[in-house]
Amino acid sequence: MAEISIPYGRQWVEESDMEAVRKVLAGDYLTTGPLVGEFESALCVYTGAAHGAALNSGTAALHAAYAAVGLKKGDRLLTSPLTFAATANAARYLGADVVFADIEDDTGNLDVGAAEALLDDRVRLLVPVDYAGHPADYDGFAPLAKAREIPVVADGAHSLGARYKGRAVGTLADLTELSFHPVKPITTGEGGAVLGANKALMQRVRDFRTHGITRDPESLTRDEGPWYYEMHELGFNYRLTDLQCALGLSQMQRLDQFVARRRAIAARYQEAFADCQALRLPTVRDGVEPGWHLYVVRVRGDARRRRPFFEALRKRGLGVQVHYLPVYLHPYYRDLGFRQGICPRAEDFYARAVSLPIFPRMTEEEVNRVIETVIQTSAEVLD
Repeated sequence: MAEISIPYGRQWVEESDMEAVRKVLAGDYLTTGPLVGEFESALCVYTGAAHGAALNSGTAALHAAYAAVGLKKGDRLLTSPLTFAATANAARYLGADVVFADIEDDTGNLDVGAAEALLDDRVRLLVPVDYAGHPADYDGFAPLAKAREIPVVADGAHSLGARYKGRAVGTLADLTELSFHPVKPITTGEGGAVLGANKALMQRVRDFRTHGITRDPESLTRDEGPWYYEMHELGFNYRLTDLQCALGLSQMQRLDQFVARRRAIAARYQEAFADCQALRLPTVRDGVEPGWHLYVVRVRGDARRRRPFFEALRKRGLGVQVHYLPVYLHPYYRDLGFRQGICPRAEDFYARAVSLPIFPRMTEEEVNRVIETVIQTSAEVLD
């Protein structure tokens, strides 16, 4: 296999980011300090969310959000299978079961009709996933959730900076999870956040990330002094550090630049690949401004051609990837009784998908090389 010279994703860390982290190293706080709150405020200002809580990973953010809305053993969470396993795993941590509904064929997002058909009295949480940075159909899911009096948690791990019908990701659901992994819209190394409008739910998220401990005088059962705190429920150590929040705050200053560059690259790809009849290109729904975390093409015709196409691109130095194996096809979920065939559109999407390189720091030379390589390889392998 040839050396990968252009990965599918890569962080953009500049001297200003490193200087922000160095200042923290020279200061008084390395773990939880004032920059955590500043980072949370910056996320709220950017998105328009009322409240934010930073956590040490996107997975932790999902776990905390699910716990905050009361998901528990015996409940069911309904979500998309076309996602990273954490979307479902975080429900399993709480003892809940997972129901997978099929996707929209064009966007790869959870299909409203498919979800509605599987909603029963045990489904206590609905979790759309903003696949590749394209927000899900939140106006479609809202009445389903309202009619059944269940919350919606958005898996926005891909979509910070995206908009849906004029509204920012972070304001489209009861709670929204974000991820700050290095390939995501901004990075804190590892990290995540939950955004929401409901103050009480967000306080539950904050308590959950800190062992279930509170120092709030109004919540304490007694007063033994200014040092006193209590643990009211079982929580976890899911805190994000000041070191990471310093990086996140610095990155936030360039988030619009990052998203604009992703959109510009996606536009180049859409134009350049328009005549590649062997490839199906991503779709953008009306009223949606995607964040383009991923740019995913699909092989037309015989899906078995995806592997030679993928391997040929790798041999030519493109770090292409596949997102994602439907979650229920992982051995863990197969052992729970899930079987192939339950979400045929998701399985077909996976069988044909190839994620091409797209990240803000790509040079024009790299973009041109991706275009030339994909067109040439498509002609040689797929046509």
